[in-house]
Amino acid sequence: MIAGAPESDPGAVAYNTVQSGIARSVDVILIDTAGRLQTKFNLMEELKKVHRVIGKALPGAPHEVWLVLDATTGQNAMQQAKAFKEAVNVTGVILSKLDSSARGGMAFAIQRELALPILFAGLGEKPEDLTLFDPDAFIEGILEQN
Repeated sequence: MIAGAPESDPGAVAYNTVQSGIARSVDVILIDTAGRLQTKFNLMEELKKVHRVIGKALPGAPHEVWLVLDATTGQNAMQQAKAFKEAVNVTGVILSKLDSSARGGMAFAIQRELALPILFAGLGEKPEDLTLFDPDAFIEGILEQN
């Protein structure tokens, strides 16, 4: 776990994280940039910078960029996914809160219009509640009569 000091530049923390991972010969480095809205210009520019410096720290990186979308967001999820894909070339989506009353129908549009695969589904609050996305179970849940 690499953490920057309060008010640290996120790009610098990301760069140091990649360098630390390389020095330690780790196989996977996860960098979480949580709490960003596509409507906040400064945060999106900061995210682009993080993306660029990761590539400088390790050529070809980042190898994957996953966007976590709240399934209760509804139609705004499409605008979020589009903005993040344009900013940092998102390669996949994780849908959270699929255990709630959310139907997650925006997943169809995201896959069709942006060609982004849904990789994981959040079905609760515990780590073990993050599961591989099962398209058949997802469709069955949408069509299920209550």
